Amino acid sequence: MATQTTGQTADDDNQQPRYRQQLSRALGMGENILITLSAVTPASSVFIIIPAILLAAGGASVLTLAIAAVASVFIGLCYAELSATFPITGGEYTWAARLLGRPVGFALFALTLVNGVLIISVIALGTGDYLGVAIPQLGGKWVGVGVIVVTTGIALLNIKANAWVTGVFLCIEIAAIAVLAFLGFSTIERGPSEWLHATTIGDGGLTSVGAGALAALIPVALFGYNGYGAAVYYAEETKNATHTIGRVIMVCLAATVTIEIVPLAAVVLGAPSMTDLLSSSAPMNYFLTARGGATVNTLVSVGIAIAIVNAVIAIILQISRLLFASARDRSWPDPIDRALASVHPRWHTPAVATIVVGALATIAAAALPLSWLITATGAGLVLVYLFVALAAFRVRSRPSSGGYRMPLWPLPPIIVVAAMAYAAYSVIDASWQQMVVAVAAMLLGCAYYLLYLRPRPDRWKLPDPIQES
Repeated sequence: MATQTTGQTADDDNQQPRYRQQLSRALGMGENILITLSAVTPASSVFIIIPAILLAAGGASVLTLAIAAVASVFIGLCYAELSATFPITGGEYTWAARLLGRPVGFALFALTLVNGVLIISVIALGTGDYLGVAIPQLGGKWVGVGVIVVTTGIALLNIKANAWVTGVFLCIEIAAIAVLAFLGFSTIERGPSEWLHATTIGDGGLTSVGAGALAALIPVALFGYNGYGAAVYYAEETKNATHTIGRVIMVCLAATVTIEIVPLAAVVLGAPSMTDLLSSSAPMNYFLTARGGATVNTLVSVGIAIAIVNAVIAIILQISRLLFASARDRSWPDPIDRALASVHPRWHTPAVATIVVGALATIAAAALPLSWLITATGAGLVLVYLFVALAAFRVRSRPSSGGYRMPLWPLPPIIVVAAMAYAAYSVIDASWQQMVVAVAAMLLGCAYYLLYLRPRPDRWKLPDPIQES
């Protein structure tokens, strides 16, 4: 039975409302890194997202990822200082509400919740594609639905247990990527200059790609790196979070870039034929089969399926804490708040919120077409990063927490705003429907705040962060 609490208390000296420590502060810096990298799921990015860049840019896909890595550093700096100033489990919406206004905050909450639930569905549905390589009977949609159900049960366990479960799975997916890198670097066919050579397959074979087309791929590369900021969702479960959470984010970003860009560079150098590589609908699997044989391809495909399962666990943990935080802030009618803000008495996890997130993702995976799910999640990340940067402009208006302070402020948020403005233009130009879904989610969140929360001043108090003892 889950315990029921209000989730808020007051400081004895000045009666300033503060969050109560309900979740278990059991994670060290390393354990937070394990869960966060699992949410990134770098192996899935290498086999699912990066191939789209490789097919569109050839060897210059390495350059594209490097440029996106530079942009990600500035995004990471914004995340690091905001999370140190507000070490709250709700993540981005908690910063936006305090720094950009409550309507913007709840709009960002709605976008993050919708995007998170749908992303769980999208990645879970990919499990069957990779398990089916080894066991054809395990292909198909219902394998993905089953993965969501099972991983929801795992996410109910205490946070430290989940850190180690995801850590073991993470080791398996990194081993799969290491195989790719080893095969590439041990069979080099061309020099590093190929990383600057932008080509794709045309009617007559390899054709050159212009700078504009390369720039349009940067938002895709940013999506491949996405997840390093998820560390903020475990801030109330991380020891000494004010001083460590910023470092966790930057370490996760550095690890993500390395784990994703190294195997891509290896494949570009070691592919038997660039024409055959770029002609394949699954270039990484083509490379594995060509250099390692069918058995290696099968084993690595199983490793990717494990990576996807790992990511589903990590993202359910993340979004359940977002939903928990919203209920603790009294965002919903009282019975819903009491249920979603409750924690399990033994595991100290937001049990009801976890089950709700799992149920919503299960329904979405079972009922909605995969093509629609992909469209619905396409632009959300661009808007989230944009509002994180806007919040970073305002973060110095708050007293310093004594934690992480980004260098060169306000240059990082300026660069991020400019990059996200271009990314938004690219998304709209390529598929305007993606931006419509994302903006609609934010408008619904803003409308809910204005119609339900704003007329009730007793709700959405947004207390100060927990003070660690």
